[in-house]
Amino acid sequence: MTSAPTPATDDIETMPSRSTDLVSAAIFAGAALIAGMAAAVLWRLVVRLPSYEVQADGSASVTERALTEFFAGDAWYVVIGVVVGAGLGVATWRRFKSIGWPSAFLAAGLGVIAGLVCWQLGQLLDGAPFDERLAAAQPGDSVPIALALRSPSALAVWAFAAVTPILLGSALGPDEEAVARQPRSRHRAVPSEPVQPDEVVDERGVVRTDERAGSQ
Repeated sequence: MTSAPTPATDDIETMPSRSTDLVSAAIFAGAALIAGMAAAVLWRLVVRLPSYEVQADGSASVTERALTEFFAGDAWYVVIGVVVGAGLGVATWRRFKSIGWPSAFLAAGLGVIAGLVCWQLGQLLDGAPFDERLAAAQPGDSVPIALALRSPSALAVWAFAAVTPILLGSALGPDEEAVARQPRSRHRAVPSEPVQPDEVVDERGVVRTDERAGSQ
């Protein structure tokens, strides 16, 4: 006869699992930093920044077509955030789905980390500030604007994209906590055969009935 595990035994068994989850969370945070750095380089490469034209009198002007490209950096930031955030969310769900709902907060935090790194590092990769480049420009030069995130709310896209795979996985995936129910076995009662009376004639010629089973 086995006895139920004591609370102290349960705590000892869960301690290695929790420490493993913490180590994995730290590794995932480092992966989010690396993903943000790679995203910053990609963001800087794909964005086509509009330029100001320096006039002879020292003023700078920009065309109407270039004005429409001022928010290209934000658009590409959102696109990259959707891809990177979704990748982090899928990886987080595959590793931490056993811990339940806290995995959603972990994925959101990883998305925010990657988005912040991409935002800040992307601006550093742009080089000197726009004001300094414009002041040093000569008449006829084209000075690209600074790579910047003009809508900080775009950072929320990274967190939302990271949480989406977990929400879909928990809603559409199989429920592992549900106990599989075994179908009940139905036994049909086999009706017994009716007892048929047998006629027996004794040595005196008298007919008697003897109830025996119809089948041996």
